[in-house]
Amino acid sequence: MTKEKFIVTADQMRQIEARIFTAGMPVAALMEKVGGLICQRLQAIISPGKCIGILVGPGHNGGDALVVARELHFRGYHVWIYQPFSKLKELTSQHFQYTQSLKIPCYQEISQLPSYDFLIDGLFGFGLEREITDSIAAAVNYFNSKNQPIISIDIPSGLHTDTGEVLGTAIQATHTFCLGLWKQGLLQEQALPYIGKAELIDFDIPLADIHAVIGDIPKIKRITQTTALSTLPLPRPLITHKYKQGHLLLICGSRRYAGGAILTGLGARASGVGMLSIAVPESLKMLLASQLPEALIIGCPETETGAIAHLPFVGCVSGSVTHLTDLNSFTAIACGPGLTKDNISIIPEIIQCQCPLVLDADALNILTQIGTIPTLKQRKSAIILTPHTGEFQRLFPNIDHTDRIKAIQTAAEESGAIVLLKGARTAISNPQGNVWINPESTPALARGGSGDVLTGLLGGLLAQIMNKEIFIEDIVATAAWWHSQAGILAAQTRTELGVDAFTLTQYLIPVLKQYYSERYK
Repeated sequence: MTKEKFIVTADQMRQIEARIFTAGMPVAALMEKVGGLICQRLQAIISPGKCIGILVGPGHNGGDALVVARELHFRGYHVWIYQPFSKLKELTSQHFQYTQSLKIPCYQEISQLPSYDFLIDGLFGFGLEREITDSIAAAVNYFNSKNQPIISIDIPSGLHTDTGEVLGTAIQATHTFCLGLWKQGLLQEQALPYIGKAELIDFDIPLADIHAVIGDIPKIKRITQTTALSTLPLPRPLITHKYKQGHLLLICGSRRYAGGAILTGLGARASGVGMLSIAVPESLKMLLASQLPEALIIGCPETETGAIAHLPFVGCVSGSVTHLTDLNSFTAIACGPGLTKDNISIIPEIIQCQCPLVLDADALNILTQIGTIPTLKQRKSAIILTPHTGEFQRLFPNIDHTDRIKAIQTAAEESGAIVLLKGARTAISNPQGNVWINPESTPALARGGSGDVLTGLLGGLLAQIMNKEIFIEDIVATAAWWHSQAGILAAQTRTELGVDAFTLTQYLIPVLKQYYSERYK
């Protein structure tokens, strides 16, 4: 499980394998091991007696597929091979020769192929950079059109290993068995329609070889259950009180978008933050108090359109107004959901505060209006931006958005902010270019208001860890993981169509219950 967090590029995987082979591991032995592990997983998925087509490419990915073909043949499956290439790598050629001696049927033309129940895709492994064309492209499109299950070895043939780009055409796999270490392209959103259910086949790469290539602290890593739970502020000390569990200020809501304030508050409530204050327009004060009775609701003067006009004054000394609310008295601040763009003055004001700050939704839209980079450069303390794709493009219009990972790394470096880019594979980068990718999500979260819940949850977690030795970007990753797991659990209990944002808030606590119930028995 320790290797689940690592993500590698094609070049890094080549270097790691080269170290293994240089150390004395025979290539043939590794191919046998990998093929055997794949065969074991296939036996758990495919019942005996099924017909399985094996797509064999010219390289070692094809060699892996041939080992699988041989082993499945020996185990009583009906196997045939599609191998359309005139030249094969030497080791792959030897395996192909042996399968021919076993009388396993082999075909070079798709017009000759018999029917099948499953396909094993071993056409191209990691490192493919040229487009698939001509007869091979026609074959890939033919297999996709059959709508039969396809299991790809390492990465679906036709996907770029690093970017997830489709190189002309690509296999649309129902399962992907990623070999050894997760390939970066499998975590890119544009690759998701081709991957299906992905899992790692661990063939025991020594950690020393991994660290030698990608370093002790990997630049890009997956958020795992283990890493996410390790950063939660749990268990709490026996001797504690609300003032030691953080004080979060939410600045959100308007007469037009009152729900945004409620959902953000409910997300913060689930985080377990010790104290919660919510600044909303005065006309929403009673509504928020009825939904979140434990929160301190701060009614703010409002504009004619029902937006917050300014943050309230805290009192008078000798008959004169002293100053605005002391923002630095809070442990963390989150701002934006439901705010509207009717008043842009709040953002320049809170930018000056010294506590960590989360900006989302309309706070990001205002930031775009007043200038993203110049405004953020005024910050001396941590700031987290949580845009969806459209907001991200407006915030950073001069960045190449083709590769999401490189895009958020550039955005974080240029702005000095921690950037959380929402999506099916939410990605987070700090200004140093370290990236966390959330490998699991659900379409159930593609509904209005789910981002507001994340803002509140993140703000509440952030407020609780400020006196602890936890990196802020790690708790941002944990919030993204927790939020998506709640969506996944809700979708399982209800449906992907039925997980509205309010329902989502009700599944945040159950997510943790299923992981912590054993610990606290």
